[in-house]
Amino acid sequence: MSPIYSRLLILLTILTISGCAGYATPAPGTRALAGEPYLGQGIAFYEEGDYRAAARRLMFALEEGLTTPDRVQAHKYLAFVACVSGHQLTCREEFSIALKLDSSFELDEAEAGHPIWGPVFRAAKAAQPGQR
Repeated sequence: MSPIYSRLLILLTILTISGCAGYATPAPGTRALAGEPYLGQGIAFYEEGDYRAAARRLMFALEEGLTTPDRVQAHKYLAFVACVSGHQLTCREEFSIALKLDSSFELDEAEAGHPIWGPVFRAAKAAQPGQR
């Protein structure tokens, strides 16, 4: 991957993240937000190995609006995409955002044991306020 493309991807991710920080979540008992279908598509693209399409759909889902649990999932998968693409700093930032949204967020056993993002997640979790 060219250095320009890598920088552009990181910049796009940061801009998307910063723009999503203020979205409100719906009240309990209300329907899902408009971004939910895009979240599902993003996860499906990720599982198919199409990481570029996955990242686009996940970012679009965040822009369209998601509940807090769905936002956590979107950032988790954006972290996975960043890690498998060799962008560990972006991966850690995505995990940090997920942890800010839900301080009890954990990876499942298989995810936590992954050799690429498992250590990055543990570092992000350890860096959260109140963790020591």
